[in-house]
Amino acid sequence: MVRRAGNIQLKSARMAAGYPSQQSLADALGVGVRQVRRWESEAPPWPQPEVGQALSRLLGQDLEVLGFVAPTHAASQRGRRSASSTVAAAVGLAMVPTQAAVLLQPASVVTDFEVVTRSHRRLYWSVAPAALHPSVMAHAALGLFLLSETAGQTRQGVAVALAETYLLAGRIEFFDLREPEHATQTLLRSLQAAGEADDPLLGAAALAHTAFIPAWSGRRDEAVERMVASRTYARRGLASAEFLAWLDAVEAECETRCGNTRPALRLISHAEDVLARGSSHANPPWLDWFSPVRLAAFKGNTQLKAGHLPQARETLLAVLSALDPGEEKQRTVVLGDLAAVEASDGQFEEACRHALRALDQLERTWYAMGMDRVREVRRMLAPHQNERCVRELDDRLYGWSTTVSTLAR
Repeated sequence: MVRRAGNIQLKSARMAAGYPSQQSLADALGVGVRQVRRWESEAPPWPQPEVGQALSRLLGQDLEVLGFVAPTHAASQRGRRSASSTVAAAVGLAMVPTQAAVLLQPASVVTDFEVVTRSHRRLYWSVAPAALHPSVMAHAALGLFLLSETAGQTRQGVAVALAETYLLAGRIEFFDLREPEHATQTLLRSLQAAGEADDPLLGAAALAHTAFIPAWSGRRDEAVERMVASRTYARRGLASAEFLAWLDAVEAECETRCGNTRPALRLISHAEDVLARGSSHANPPWLDWFSPVRLAAFKGNTQLKAGHLPQARETLLAVLSALDPGEEKQRTVVLGDLAAVEASDGQFEEACRHALRALDQLERTWYAMGMDRVREVRRMLAPHQNERCVRELDDRLYGWSTTVSTLAR
């Protein structure tokens, strides 16, 4: 059976919103910490109207999604979920299965649900994100329904796959569709599902991804706080060397985005040491976005931002030659960074060559992060905009298909 730990939905939302303790949330709401403790219990009481509205506003979710059951609906929660309430549950996790729900779905539902989750995981690397995202979210809606109709180990298995599904959807929203607000909510749902599954590594992964969002806006304190929470979750699980190194890489990326390249390089060095030491723990199957080569790509970008151009060039060229053929999205990012290295070094023709190669790849596999890199290089090339190679780059960058694709996203 899944180990119950109180109102996981509220706990997860509190941490994701930047309130690491019950006391910090109580202070923000102007209530006693005992009240927050009751809300995070197994049977949270429905908040008073004004406090409930403030709580919902503060955490960005409706009270039902935060694990509360309205008094008028409490009786119906003890029976089988109706069709209308099942649809309503699609906005959040159905936390407590009913007695009737125990026999509604067979144990085999976990395997069947996981098959689609794994397929989406693989499809992410080749299918256009705008086409894949609706399918992933529909799968998540199915997972919410199954969560309400299962119990015990079956429910736990569904929750694990649901957490991974929401994690993938959040990654698409942030990295591919450039929708950070949607990604924040989706990653919170991933965290809540991971809590239902009692899977600390999935929880750590969801929290680490939420750290990217404030870091991209230069809000370092928020990013660091979320990384502290992520590392706390990771310590509760059997984290592999690759997973721990990835956490270092995420924090290094956050520091780099906030202009702190020196601590970022230290974090990357630590990650390299972690990988060198290894671990007896296996990688979780969903950690398919990180490897030693990906760490080197992080390193090359940080070296570029730090102004270490010869080192960045060497690192990024090595990464480019080591990438697997299927890593098209990462290839566009590395090519964009190489172009930025050359632009920073005054080699505008070489910068254009790398940027054009990135656009070739983007025509085959769209990746918003890759296009961001190319556009950043083009801004760096403004002093050379009358050069022939830069005009050729503009012709490609502002061609019909590229411009329409960019604006559509």
